[in-house]
Amino acid sequence: MSKVKTARPNFVSTTNACKLCTPLGASMAFRGVEGAVPFLHGSQGCATYMRRYIISHFREPVDIASSALGEKNAIYGGGPNLKKGILNVMRKYEPKLVGVATTCLTETIGDDVPMYLKEFRNEFGDLDLPELVRVSTPSYNGTHTDGWHGAARSLVEQLCLEKAAPNGRVNILPNMVSCEDVRHLRDICDHFGLGAVILPDISETLDGPALEDYVKIPEGGTPIADIKTMSGAEATIEFGRCLPARTGGVSLEERFGVPNHRMGLPMGLRESDAFFEALEAISGTSLPRRYELERGRLVDAYVDGHKYVFGKRAVVYGEEDLVVGLCAFLSEIGVDVVLAGTGARGKGLEEAIARVTDGVARVAPEVREGVDFHDIAAEAGELAPDMLVGHSKGYRYAEAWGVPLVRVGFPIHDRFGGQRIRTLGYGGAQALFDRVVNAVIGKKQSDSSIGYGYI
Repeated sequence: MSKVKTARPNFVSTTNACKLCTPLGASMAFRGVEGAVPFLHGSQGCATYMRRYIISHFREPVDIASSALGEKNAIYGGGPNLKKGILNVMRKYEPKLVGVATTCLTETIGDDVPMYLKEFRNEFGDLDLPELVRVSTPSYNGTHTDGWHGAARSLVEQLCLEKAAPNGRVNILPNMVSCEDVRHLRDICDHFGLGAVILPDISETLDGPALEDYVKIPEGGTPIADIKTMSGAEATIEFGRCLPARTGGVSLEERFGVPNHRMGLPMGLRESDAFFEALEAISGTSLPRRYELERGRLVDAYVDGHKYVFGKRAVVYGEEDLVVGLCAFLSEIGVDVVLAGTGARGKGLEEAIARVTDGVARVAPEVREGVDFHDIAAEAGELAPDMLVGHSKGYRYAEAWGVPLVRVGFPIHDRFGGQRIRTLGYGGAQALFDRVVNAVIGKKQSDSSIGYGYI
């Protein structure tokens, strides 16, 4: 069994956090809906910070509106600013949907956002109003993944209100994955002959083509009409072994009887097998030949590259479900995960890691919940990792320890193309395996005075 410890109790500050702001995750999820504008009900600084953070990873313009509360609003409430802000967004962007996420400020002062939005609809009902979806995202009570999942659930529960006619589609709630992974998931469903509603779909809205002219809201995203008819799908697949009890998939199952298949992120061979088996069951179609070949090439690569990575020691960190997926992948290629850390708490990380590594892991990792990089660094000397696997915030530690950092997840601010890193499915596992093997080879090459030409 792995050993779970929470952050050390002898200090209260956070040093280089291993998690991000809750409404940031909600803003990214709202960005994955067609014609949507994320709207933060809080101070202007929150929206400014999130725009900078998201833009640095995706290299795309990202507009996030704000009710721009000041000191007066902190005392008397932010309702008037929220309504005025939505009107401004309607005038400037003409959105189909405004996704309102709260912040620490408005949650602390107790702003009643549902009441404000009801008043707004009553006061301005004569206008052509966009869809208004709200989500509660106090950042002191969660991580960016909580914001993402909360926004996805709110979209389902506030837009999908009636049982739709059967449409033969599959709903996919992909968790926080890259734009390239979302595109890959759609391709896979297409090859199974399944229409897919992927919610949210950031594949174009956060990784779009070059345009002659600036557009206020990029094309792409999950169509609102498709969200409203998710109740007519054959099934829902939601990725994540550490998901909250209440999700969009659970809601669709309880309200409309849409079967919900909850599984881990399809990272590595075994977790990808589970995903493809689910698609076979839902579609009634056998695994397409192209994926048989991808799977075969992956197994062949595992055999070829095993000698380079077997017995290496890795520290893994990031979003909880990404960490679980990475542990599943690394264990099956012979890498010993010695520490698995996440900024989230109470998500069942230990149990999830034990489940996905059962039968393949040689050692049980130290599991750390609610940690920052100060905690991780404090133990790294004893653990002596050969590599770090996670986002770019681990760079300074990898450099200090003289080990490679294999960049995966969000954010990746010190490299180019983070939004196009594929990790899901057999093809994603293949790409990730190549990167891990080459990181190990590169380290051996750079440390050697011989100058290996063949390794």
